[in-house]
This record gives sequence, C-alpha cells and structure tokens, in this order.
Amino acid sequence: ALEKLKHFAIEPVGDFAKIDNHRALRTGFPEAIWGPGKTPDQIVQIFQTMRPRHPVVMATRIEPDVYVQVQEKLPQLYYYPTARICATVPAALQPQYPGNIGILSAGTADLPVAEEAAVTAELSGFRVQRLWDVGVAGIHRLLANRHVIASSNVLIVVAGMEGALPSVVAGLADCPVIAVPTSIGYGASFGGLAPLLTMLNSCAAGVGVVNIDNGFGAAILAGQILRTAQKVSKNL
Repeated sequence: ALEKLKHFAIEPVGDFAKIDNHRALRTGFPEAIWGPGKTPDQIVQIFQTMRPRHPVVMATRIEPDVYVQVQEKLPQLYYYPTARICATVPAALQPQYPGNIGILSAGTADLPVAEEAAVTAELSGFRVQRLWDVGVAGIHRLLANRHVIASSNVLIVVAGMEGALPSVVAGLADCPVIAVPTSIGYGASFGGLAPLLTMLNSCAAGVGVVNIDNGFGAAILAGQILRTAQKVSKNL
C-alpha cells in the first residue's frame, strides 16, 4: 500500500508530463495547468488524468481558439474568457474559507490579469470582492469605494502604466497588499518593468510584489495568507 501511495504521488501523462498529485496535500492548492507551450491534445490529456484525483482542476492562459479545441473533447469544462482560465467546476462556488480577498484594477486594460486573480481565488475556495478601473488618474473613484478596502482581509492591486495604485491603497488599508504589475503601458513602461520597480520601491509599508502579469500567483499568495491566519486563530 505504501509503494502504491508513493507511486500515486507522481502520475505520468504520456511521455510529456508528470502530475504532482500530492501538491494539494503539501501546499493546500492543487497543481494548475499552464496553457502556453502545450498543444490542445496535451491539455486534454492532463485534464483527463487530474480530474478523477482533484475536486477542482484549472488551466491558465488558455486562449479562446485553444479552448474551442479542448472543449470539443471535454465539453463539460467551464471557460472564463477574460481570465483565460478553463476549469472543471464553476467559479461561483460557496466559499470554503473565511475572509475576503479584495481585488482592484487600475484600468480596464488590466482586467485580464485582475480576473485571472479573481477566478483563481474563487476556484480555490475564497470569497472575492472586485473593484475595477479605480486608478490614480481619477483617485476619487477609489475613495468613493473605500468600503471594499475596509472590508477586505487581503488586497490584490493590479496596475500597469506607472504602477502607483498599490502604494495609494496600502496607505488606506490595514491588511496585506499584494501588488501585481501588468505589461500595460507605453514604450517606457518596458512591458511592465516600470510599474514593477514602482511597486518594489513603494513608500507604503505592507506591500508585497509578484511578477509581471502574475494574477494567478497573487491569488495563491492571498489564499495562503488567509489559510495561515485561520490556522493561527484556531491555536489562540
């Protein structure tokens, strides 16, 4: 039985992938499928291998034309075109964990990354509050929605251009702020490098920064913060 358990931890898919079936046991989150670089058939085979083992399986960065080909063989999948995520279950599930994740975007152009974070968090069992298009060019839009900041336990703030929004939000929030730079901007934004450096140099305390366009990683980090806080509160 022990040998079977060890073997089950890593499950090969053809000669091109090895599924880490125990990742959810170790980290609390199952392995996700990274779409770019994989053929539609490879994505289908990985889904088919993972689905019996995990209640939720998701693939990220799935473009619409790829999803059409995947959906032909897996018609039961759900697709979120803005987030470019497809999954085995709908994102509007009953939250499994306490706490709120607030997700803010500076501009409408940042929505693909912001929605990637939102859908990932929802599929992982967390309650999400969305607040879009509240960048610093019209700061009154943010201030008129301070209740979203006040009612969140972790904030994910997504911004391109100069990337100033996370610093402003962190100055208004009493919870961790996860900053996500995006590749949105003109030439000197250098594909997201400018907002990344702005966020890393934030004068507001309590700001953590993930990689450019990494909404998925931001959502997993936010979930880890909430799950860890829940463990700590149980031990008090």
